[in-house]
Amino acid sequence: MAPAEVIIIDLVFIDGELGMVKLTADGVLEAIEYGEPSRYWTVKKDVLGFVVEGKKIRIKTVVEREEGICCCEFGGDGDYSRRDFVFEPFSEDARNRFCFRLRRYLDSLGRPKRLLVFVNPFGGKKSAMKIFEKEVKPLFEDADIQLDVQETKYQLHAKEMVRSMDVSKYDGIVCVSGDGVLVEVVNGLLERADWKTVFKLPIGVIPAGTGNGMIKSLLDPVGLHCCANSATISIIRGHTRSLDVATISQGTTKFFSVLMLAWGLIADIDIESEEFRWMGSARLNFYAVQRIMCLRQYNGRILFVPAPGFESHGQPGSFSLYKEPTVSNKAVGYQGPDTEFEDLEWREIKGPFVSVWLHNVPWGAEDTLAAPDAKFSDGFLDLIVLKNCPKLALLSLMTQISEGTHVQSPYVAYLKVKAFALEPGALVGEPEKEGIIDADGEVLARGRRSYKCEQISLMSYDKLQITVDQGLATLFSPEY
Repeated sequence: MAPAEVIIIDLVFIDGELGMVKLTADGVLEAIEYGEPSRYWTVKKDVLGFVVEGKKIRIKTVVEREEGICCCEFGGDGDYSRRDFVFEPFSEDARNRFCFRLRRYLDSLGRPKRLLVFVNPFGGKKSAMKIFEKEVKPLFEDADIQLDVQETKYQLHAKEMVRSMDVSKYDGIVCVSGDGVLVEVVNGLLERADWKTVFKLPIGVIPAGTGNGMIKSLLDPVGLHCCANSATISIIRGHTRSLDVATISQGTTKFFSVLMLAWGLIADIDIESEEFRWMGSARLNFYAVQRIMCLRQYNGRILFVPAPGFESHGQPGSFSLYKEPTVSNKAVGYQGPDTEFEDLEWREIKGPFVSVWLHNVPWGAEDTLAAPDAKFSDGFLDLIVLKNCPKLALLSLMTQISEGTHVQSPYVAYLKVKAFALEPGALVGEPEKEGIIDADGEVLARGRRSYKCEQISLMSYDKLQITVDQGLATLFSPEY
């Protein structure tokens, strides 16, 4: 293979000694010093940016941590550390020429130049702003990315802002939060009249909350830690991937989901354990044991259109998707996928159920590999159904969720579906008491006598349907 074309090569001073710096057309930056082995950087992967400091040029680079060694600059887990390379060209003209060539190459990579950043100060351990200031902002500054930072003041604040503000001047939107702000941004953009245009903006997630399921799903397949350091550098590099969006409908009311829907045990643990938030993430394990010891089962029915290869699950069923009103009466914004399901073969599973869990991505949280076979843009949702299960076996299953092996249990039905409908019922043995429907970590519906049932929810505890639009959203992502 012929060597790559040299874009620029200059004699320079490196640490006061004569050396040479070379940039090639394939993006390799090489530093040659007398008596020393050459040093190489791949601009696409290793170089964040550069600055001019008087007569010198400082190249801002990142290096991958060594195996088993954490070298996050600000502490905690991280996959990269900062390491600068400084050299001095012979003249001002040479310095300007090198900067021009390197800037043009960096610009050719299609990296974001201006980002809208939402920071949620209330999520997780309430450390999002600290994480942003210490770990995120310095890396973006090194990459010469302009930031418009918005601190969210209350729930749904991010949704309100993106629904009305001019986002056309940005190259992407970043959420320094758990999964909640991401979901708000998705719903806000899809409620706009110009959603087809603005929804092309890539969305990035930097973990600073409790769940962090989306960013864990993005970083884990390439062996990266679920931390701000790795997430930020993935955004800077500008790689993207598509993501399915599920439309949850009840009549004309809609919620756009990118993570999961839960009903039964998982929803009860997720929502009812909020009263133990002072325990941190341990609240989920603590309350899970309580819920299993006093196990609930819910009457109801689920219907689904199975993906190819999963037609043997359930029994034949019939279901008619809710029909949208005529075009003239439609609300502004995205209305869900235009897919004809009436002629497809629906299947059904009747209760009682311990848990029904529907997932769009593999990880529900950093320690919850809920749907190990889930894909970001395959056009399907992964359905995990748990019916009759002894309590000891259920306790064992809950410990297997962190590894994803729970789906191998004979008590678990695990399949992929193209469309889904839930008809939730009352608690077995207590017909006056109903459950909770949880979508993307938030309460979608509260039934009678359920936890905080007096609070208003988006939907009622009744029939709802879910359809999937393949690859509708775009996420900043590591390169796969």
